[in-house]
Amino acid sequence: MLETSGSTRSRPGYEGCTVSTSLGFRHINYLAEAAVLEHFRSAGLAPGMLYDEFGLGLDVVHIDTRLPKNLHVDDLATLFVKPVHTPDDTRMRFDVTSTVSRAGRSVTNARSTLEVLLRVEPGVDARSTVPAGLERFVTERLGTAEPVELTVDPASRPDLGSGRGTTVGRDSRRDPVLNELIGENNAFGWKWRVPYFYCHFGDRMPVSGFLRLLEEVVDLFLADRGLDVKRVLDERHWIPVVTHSRLDLLDEVRMEEDLYTVYTVEEVFKSLLYTSRMDCYVVRDGRLVPTATGRITHGYMTQRSDGTWELVTFDEPTLRALSGENR
Repeated sequence: MLETSGSTRSRPGYEGCTVSTSLGFRHINYLAEAAVLEHFRSAGLAPGMLYDEFGLGLDVVHIDTRLPKNLHVDDLATLFVKPVHTPDDTRMRFDVTSTVSRAGRSVTNARSTLEVLLRVEPGVDARSTVPAGLERFVTERLGTAEPVELTVDPASRPDLGSGRGTTVGRDSRRDPVLNELIGENNAFGWKWRVPYFYCHFGDRMPVSGFLRLLEEVVDLFLADRGLDVKRVLDERHWIPVVTHSRLDLLDEVRMEEDLYTVYTVEEVFKSLLYTSRMDCYVVRDGRLVPTATGRITHGYMTQRSDGTWELVTFDEPTLRALSGENR
Protein backbone atom coordinates (compact mmCIF):
# COMPACT_ATOMS: atom_id res chain seq x y z
CA MET A 1 0.00 0.00 0.00
CA LEU A 2 2.86 2.42 0.75
CA GLU A 3 4.12 2.09 -2.82
CA THR A 4 0.68 2.71 -4.30
CA SER A 5 -0.66 6.15 -5.14
CA GLY A 6 -3.59 7.42 -3.12
CA SER A 7 -5.55 10.53 -2.24
CA THR A 8 -7.14 12.26 0.71
CA ARG A 9 -9.31 15.32 1.22
CA SER A 10 -8.65 18.01 3.78
CA ARG A 11 -9.40 21.61 4.69
CA PRO A 12 -6.67 24.07 5.71
CA GLY A 13 -6.25 25.13 9.32
CA TYR A 14 -8.19 28.24 10.27
CA GLU A 15 -5.04 29.58 11.94
CA GLY A 16 -3.50 30.05 8.49
CA CYS A 17 -6.10 32.62 7.44
CA THR A 18 -3.90 35.53 8.47
CA VAL A 19 -4.48 37.99 5.60
CA SER A 20 -7.81 38.18 3.72
CA THR A 21 -9.28 34.67 3.22
CA SER A 22 -6.30 33.04 1.49
CA LEU A 23 -3.96 30.64 3.25
CA GLY A 24 -0.26 31.28 3.70
CA PHE A 25 2.47 28.98 2.39
CA ARG A 26 3.08 27.33 5.76
CA HIS A 27 -0.39 25.87 6.03
CA ILE A 28 -0.33 24.68 2.43
CA ASN A 29 2.88 22.83 3.26
CA TYR A 30 1.15 21.45 6.36
CA LEU A 31 -1.57 19.99 4.12
CA ALA A 32 1.04 18.27 1.96
CA GLU A 33 2.71 16.79 5.05
CA ALA A 34 -0.66 15.70 6.43
CA ALA A 35 -1.47 13.96 3.14
CA VAL A 36 1.76 11.96 3.35
CA LEU A 37 1.02 11.03 6.97
CA GLU A 38 -2.44 9.87 5.91
CA HIS A 39 -0.82 7.82 3.15
CA PHE A 40 1.22 6.00 5.82
CA ARG A 41 -1.91 5.41 7.90
CA SER A 42 -3.72 3.96 4.90
CA ALA A 43 -0.79 1.57 4.43
CA GLY A 44 -1.07 0.34 8.03
CA LEU A 45 2.01 2.32 9.11
CA ALA A 46 0.51 5.11 11.20
CA PRO A 47 3.12 7.45 12.72
CA GLY A 48 2.05 6.54 16.27
CA MET A 49 2.32 2.84 15.52
CA LEU A 50 5.76 3.29 13.93
CA TYR A 51 6.90 4.94 17.16
CA ASP A 52 5.27 2.55 19.64
CA GLU A 53 5.81 -0.70 17.75
CA PHE A 54 9.15 -0.16 16.02
CA GLY A 55 10.73 2.74 17.95
CA LEU A 56 10.81 4.90 14.81
CA GLY A 57 9.99 8.58 14.40
CA LEU A 58 8.64 9.62 11.01
CA ASP A 59 10.39 12.81 9.87
CA VAL A 60 9.95 14.88 6.73
CA VAL A 61 13.48 16.06 5.86
CA HIS A 62 12.75 17.85 2.58
CA ILE A 63 9.72 19.73 1.29
CA ASP A 64 9.54 21.75 -1.92
CA THR A 65 6.24 23.43 -2.82
CA ARG A 66 5.13 25.55 -5.77
CA LEU A 67 1.94 27.55 -5.43
CA PRO A 68 0.32 28.37 -8.80
CA LYS A 69 -3.08 29.25 -7.28
CA ASN A 70 -4.33 30.47 -3.93
CA LEU A 71 -5.99 28.28 -1.33
CA HIS A 72 -9.17 29.70 0.25
CA VAL A 73 -10.06 29.20 3.90
CA ASP A 74 -13.22 27.26 2.97
CA ASP A 75 -11.65 25.10 0.27
CA LEU A 76 -11.82 21.34 0.53
CA ALA A 77 -8.58 20.30 -1.11
CA THR A 78 -8.03 16.92 -2.74
CA LEU A 79 -4.44 15.82 -2.27
CA PHE A 80 -3.01 13.13 -4.54
CA VAL A 81 0.02 11.31 -3.12
CA LYS A 82 2.37 9.46 -5.48
CA PRO A 83 5.44 7.54 -4.23
CA VAL A 84 8.38 8.36 -6.52
CA HIS A 85 11.41 6.86 -4.72
CA THR A 86 13.47 4.32 -6.63
CA PRO A 87 14.66 0.91 -5.35
CA ASP A 88 18.08 2.43 -4.62
CA ASP A 89 16.87 5.47 -2.68
CA THR A 90 17.51 5.66 1.06
CA ARG A 91 14.77 8.27 1.52
CA MET A 92 11.11 7.81 0.74
CA ARG A 93 9.99 10.47 -1.73
CA PHE A 94 6.44 11.50 -2.54
CA ASP A 95 4.90 13.92 -5.02
CA VAL A 96 1.78 15.59 -3.65
CA THR A 97 -0.63 17.51 -5.90
CA SER A 98 -3.36 19.60 -4.30
CA THR A 99 -6.48 20.52 -6.29
CA VAL A 100 -9.52 22.64 -5.45
CA SER A 101 -12.79 23.43 -7.17
CA ARG A 102 -13.06 26.75 -8.98
CA ALA A 103 -16.28 27.60 -10.90
CA GLY A 104 -17.07 23.93 -11.26
CA ARG A 105 -13.57 23.03 -12.49
CA SER A 106 -10.73 21.29 -10.68
CA VAL A 107 -7.59 23.44 -10.60
CA THR A 108 -4.17 22.72 -9.10
CA ASN A 109 -3.29 25.08 -6.26
CA ALA A 110 -0.05 23.42 -5.08
CA ARG A 111 2.58 20.89 -6.13
CA SER A 112 4.93 19.49 -3.50
CA THR A 113 7.73 16.98 -3.21
CA LEU A 114 8.48 15.53 0.22
CA GLU A 115 11.24 13.21 1.42
CA VAL A 116 10.84 11.08 4.54
CA LEU A 117 13.16 9.20 6.89
CA LEU A 118 12.40 6.88 9.80
CA ARG A 119 14.57 7.95 12.71
CA VAL A 120 15.49 5.46 15.46
CA GLU A 121 14.15 7.02 18.66
CA PRO A 122 16.52 6.92 21.63
CA GLY A 123 15.08 5.38 24.77
CA VAL A 124 12.12 3.73 23.00
CA ASP A 125 12.00 -0.04 23.29
CA ALA A 126 10.81 -1.45 19.97
CA ARG A 127 8.34 -4.29 20.34
CA SER A 128 8.81 -5.61 16.81
CA THR A 129 11.41 -5.67 14.06
CA VAL A 130 11.14 -3.17 11.22
CA PRO A 131 8.90 -4.46 8.39
CA ALA A 132 10.66 -5.79 5.32
CA GLY A 133 11.31 -3.12 2.74
CA LEU A 134 11.53 -0.25 5.25
CA GLU A 135 15.03 -0.95 6.57
CA ARG A 136 16.77 1.20 3.96
CA PHE A 137 14.78 4.24 5.11
CA VAL A 138 15.78 3.84 8.77
CA THR A 139 18.51 6.10 10.16
CA GLU A 140 20.18 6.64 13.52
CA ARG A 141 20.30 10.39 12.91
CA LEU A 142 18.72 12.95 10.57
CA GLY A 143 21.60 14.42 8.61
CA THR A 144 25.27 14.61 9.41
CA ALA A 145 26.22 18.17 8.56
CA GLU A 146 29.92 19.01 8.74
CA PRO A 147 30.65 21.42 11.63
CA VAL A 148 32.63 24.60 11.00
CA GLU A 149 35.15 26.07 13.44
CA LEU A 150 34.03 29.32 15.09
CA THR A 151 36.39 32.28 15.38
CA VAL A 152 34.25 34.04 18.03
CA ASP A 153 32.70 33.05 21.35
CA PRO A 154 28.90 32.82 21.47
CA ALA A 155 27.11 35.45 23.51
CA SER A 156 25.27 34.32 26.61
CA ARG A 157 21.62 33.46 26.20
CA PRO A 158 19.35 36.49 26.67
CA ASP A 159 16.94 36.55 29.58
CA LEU A 160 13.93 34.35 28.79
CA GLY A 161 11.67 37.34 29.31
CA SER A 162 13.25 39.13 26.34
CA GLY A 163 10.66 37.65 23.97
CA ARG A 164 11.81 36.65 20.50
CA GLY A 165 15.51 36.49 21.29
CA THR A 166 18.36 38.47 19.73
CA THR A 167 18.24 40.01 16.27
CA VAL A 168 20.96 41.50 14.10
CA GLY A 169 19.79 43.92 11.44
CA ARG A 170 20.05 47.56 10.44
CA ASP A 171 20.46 49.06 13.91
CA SER A 172 21.91 46.23 15.95
CA ARG A 173 25.03 44.06 15.80
CA ARG A 174 24.74 42.53 19.25
CA ASP A 175 25.59 38.89 18.65
CA PRO A 176 29.12 37.83 17.62
CA VAL A 177 28.07 34.56 15.94
CA LEU A 178 25.36 36.26 13.87
CA ASN A 179 27.78 39.07 13.03
CA GLU A 180 30.25 36.52 11.68
CA LEU A 181 27.58 34.64 9.72
CA ILE A 182 26.14 37.77 8.13
CA GLY A 183 29.36 39.64 7.36
CA GLU A 184 28.65 42.22 4.66
CA ASN A 185 25.81 40.25 3.07
CA ASN A 186 22.32 41.67 2.54
CA ALA A 187 21.03 39.58 5.43
CA PHE A 188 19.24 39.59 8.75
CA GLY A 189 20.05 37.41 11.77
CA TRP A 190 18.05 35.98 14.64
CA LYS A 191 19.16 33.94 17.65
CA TRP A 192 16.38 32.19 19.49
CA ARG A 193 15.78 29.39 22.03
CA VAL A 194 13.77 26.51 20.55
CA PRO A 195 10.72 25.82 22.78
CA TYR A 196 9.24 22.41 23.38
CA PHE A 197 6.06 23.19 21.40
CA TYR A 198 8.10 23.53 18.20
CA CYS A 199 9.45 19.98 18.69
CA HIS A 200 8.18 16.44 18.47
CA PHE A 201 8.89 13.14 20.23
CA GLY A 202 10.30 15.14 23.17
CA ASP A 203 13.52 15.51 21.23
CA ARG A 204 13.94 17.68 18.12
CA MET A 205 12.40 20.27 15.82
CA PRO A 206 10.56 18.76 12.82
CA VAL A 207 9.98 20.30 9.41
CA SER A 208 6.80 22.03 10.64
CA GLY A 209 8.87 23.93 13.20
CA PHE A 210 11.28 25.09 10.52
CA LEU A 211 8.36 26.21 8.36
CA ARG A 212 7.15 28.32 11.28
CA LEU A 213 10.68 29.62 11.68
CA LEU A 214 10.86 30.61 8.01
CA GLU A 215 7.63 32.57 8.33
CA GLU A 216 8.80 34.23 11.54
CA VAL A 217 12.21 35.30 10.28
CA VAL A 218 10.54 36.87 7.22
CA ASP A 219 8.29 38.84 9.57
CA LEU A 220 11.26 40.05 11.66
CA PHE A 221 13.28 40.90 8.54
CA LEU A 222 10.47 42.97 7.03
CA ALA A 223 9.98 44.88 10.29
CA ASP A 224 13.72 45.54 10.46
CA ARG A 225 13.65 46.96 6.91
CA GLY A 226 10.65 49.20 7.58
CA LEU A 227 8.23 46.94 5.70
CA ASP A 228 6.19 45.77 8.70
CA VAL A 229 3.37 43.60 7.39
CA LYS A 230 0.62 45.54 9.20
CA ARG A 231 1.97 48.91 8.03
CA VAL A 232 2.18 47.78 4.40
CA LEU A 233 -1.35 46.36 4.63
CA ASP A 234 -2.79 49.54 6.10
CA GLU A 235 -0.88 52.11 4.03
CA ARG A 236 -0.55 50.40 0.64
CA HIS A 237 -3.13 47.58 0.73
CA TRP A 238 -0.40 45.13 -0.25
CA ILE A 239 -0.92 41.50 0.76
CA PRO A 240 2.21 39.30 0.98
CA VAL A 241 2.22 36.28 -1.32
CA VAL A 242 4.55 33.27 -1.70
CA THR A 243 4.92 31.42 -5.00
CA HIS A 244 7.59 28.88 -4.02
CA SER A 245 9.14 27.52 -0.84
CA ARG A 246 11.73 24.86 -0.15
CA LEU A 247 13.19 23.47 3.07
CA ASP A 248 15.91 20.88 3.73
CA LEU A 249 16.94 19.49 7.11
CA LEU A 250 20.73 19.10 7.33
CA ASP A 251 21.06 18.01 10.96
CA GLU A 252 19.00 17.84 14.12
CA VAL A 253 18.04 20.72 16.40
CA ARG A 254 17.34 19.72 19.98
CA MET A 255 14.65 21.10 22.20
CA GLU A 256 15.79 24.30 23.99
CA GLU A 257 18.97 24.72 21.95
CA ASP A 258 19.92 28.20 20.77
CA LEU A 259 19.19 28.38 17.05
CA TYR A 260 20.96 30.91 14.84
CA THR A 261 18.96 31.86 11.75
CA VAL A 262 20.28 33.99 8.88
CA TYR A 263 17.87 35.30 6.26
CA THR A 264 19.55 36.56 3.08
CA VAL A 265 17.90 38.35 0.16
CA GLU A 266 19.37 36.82 -2.99
CA GLU A 267 17.62 38.42 -5.96
CA VAL A 268 14.85 40.85 -6.89
CA PHE A 269 13.17 39.72 -10.11
CA LYS A 270 11.67 42.39 -12.40
CA SER A 271 10.54 44.43 -9.35
CA LEU A 272 7.76 41.85 -8.81
CA LEU A 273 9.26 39.04 -6.75
CA TYR A 274 12.29 38.54 -4.54
CA THR A 275 14.02 35.30 -3.58
CA SER A 276 15.57 34.74 -0.18
CA ARG A 277 17.52 32.01 1.60
CA MET A 278 17.23 30.89 5.22
CA ASP A 279 20.18 29.15 6.87
CA CYS A 280 19.99 27.73 10.40
CA TYR A 281 22.80 26.73 12.75
CA VAL A 282 23.50 25.59 16.29
CA VAL A 283 26.78 25.84 18.20
CA ARG A 284 28.03 22.55 19.64
CA ASP A 285 31.43 22.01 21.27
CA GLY A 286 32.62 25.40 20.01
CA ARG A 287 31.75 24.59 16.41
CA LEU A 288 28.98 25.81 14.12
CA VAL A 289 26.67 23.05 12.82
CA PRO A 290 24.38 23.76 9.80
CA THR A 291 20.94 22.36 10.63
CA ALA A 292 18.60 23.53 7.86
CA THR A 293 18.46 25.59 4.71
CA GLY A 294 15.46 26.92 2.85
CA ARG A 295 14.42 29.23 0.04
CA ILE A 296 11.30 31.28 -0.49
CA THR A 297 9.98 33.49 -3.28
CA HIS A 298 7.94 36.46 -2.08
CA GLY A 299 5.91 39.26 -3.60
CA TYR A 300 2.84 41.35 -2.90
CA MET A 301 -0.66 41.40 -4.37
CA THR A 302 -3.34 44.06 -4.27
CA GLN A 303 -7.03 44.06 -5.14
CA ARG A 304 -8.18 46.16 -8.08
CA SER A 305 -11.45 48.08 -8.14
CA ASP A 306 -13.11 45.29 -10.14
CA GLY A 307 -12.29 42.79 -7.37
CA THR A 308 -9.49 40.93 -9.18
CA TRP A 309 -6.02 40.54 -7.72
CA GLU A 310 -2.70 41.44 -9.34
CA LEU A 311 0.99 41.36 -8.45
CA VAL A 312 2.39 44.66 -7.23
CA THR A 313 5.42 46.29 -8.84
CA PHE A 314 7.82 47.26 -6.04
CA ASP A 315 8.26 51.01 -5.61
CA GLU A 316 11.66 52.61 -4.99
CA PRO A 317 11.46 52.64 -1.16
CA THR A 318 10.61 48.93 -1.20
CA LEU A 319 13.45 48.13 -3.61
CA ARG A 320 15.91 50.07 -1.44
CA ALA A 321 14.72 48.25 1.68
CA LEU A 322 14.98 44.80 0.07
CA SER A 323 18.40 45.56 -1.44
CA GLY A 324 19.78 46.65 1.91
CA GLU A 325 20.64 50.18 0.84
CA ASN A 326 19.30 51.47 4.16
CA ARG A 327 21.49 49.18 6.26
